[in-house]
Amino acid sequence: MTAVLRPSTTVTHGRPAFEGANIRTWIGFKHFMYLVEQGVLQWLRDQGTSARDLFLEHGLGAEIVDCSVQLPAVLELDDEVEVEVTPGRGDKLNVQLSVVRDGAKVTVLRGKVTVALVRERAADTTAAAPEALAHLEVPALTSTVERIAIPAGETAESVLTAEPGAFLWSWRAPYFYCHYSDRVQHSGFVRTLEEVVDRYLADRGISVGRMLSERAWIPVVSRARVRLLEDARMEETVHTVFTVTDILRGVMFDGRMDCYVQRGSELVPVATAQILHGYAIAAGPGAGGMAQLDEGVVHALIGDRA
Repeated sequence: MTAVLRPSTTVTHGRPAFEGANIRTWIGFKHFMYLVEQGVLQWLRDQGTSARDLFLEHGLGAEIVDCSVQLPAVLELDDEVEVEVTPGRGDKLNVQLSVVRDGAKVTVLRGKVTVALVRERAADTTAAAPEALAHLEVPALTSTVERIAIPAGETAESVLTAEPGAFLWSWRAPYFYCHYSDRVQHSGFVRTLEEVVDRYLADRGISVGRMLSERAWIPVVSRARVRLLEDARMEETVHTVFTVTDILRGVMFDGRMDCYVQRGSELVPVATAQILHGYAIAAGPGAGGMAQLDEGVVHALIGDRA
């Protein structure tokens, strides 16, 4: 990516990765959020330091701890994307992604990001943060979300699937989802959100592949938010629960992801996310519009809660 500096604003230009073009040439929501991450990293450089220097010279891990995005327009393979980062309220950053189409600038993402500089266990130094970024330093990721006690005779799996409609997927946190030799990073949970939705839909008999081949329905995400709560460490088992919470206007479903690790007899919340998901019609009658979720699809999504 190349950078252009403006007063109080960081602007970078880049293109979405080839990996993100999973259906035709449209880019999935995960890669929108990757571009946001690149913009935030450049914003740090514009403050006079970088993620590398923060770790090596100050023992701090730059971490996106909260990223909330709205996606009002599609992003396509080979689009040149302008990523603009500006200071927001408090410790938040405002991020906007835009492309030029037919001579006009089109916004494809609006977002808000919170960054923390986490004191890292694996670092070789404990030097103070640079003065301009000192307000972002935290000793560790902590949250006020309550831990869940596992009663005698119960398991993590039985506790987390007690709620009707809850889908559980447990996975080992691999090193390539982590950074700073230790923690699962924000983008690791962005990947997890994408995968748990895919697994949920397949489990309900309406997999992405099936809906694409039988109905020419293309999955569309219009809003997503991923927040870190506490550290999930390399090679811990992350218990991920996904639930569809609502059907909106008959064309979209709202879902929630909650991730936990078990420590002793407690489940520790480590990340949470929300996603607003629907389908665009790719071919045939209604092509280009949003698909109406019929009774069968709604029942598959939320079952008897319909």
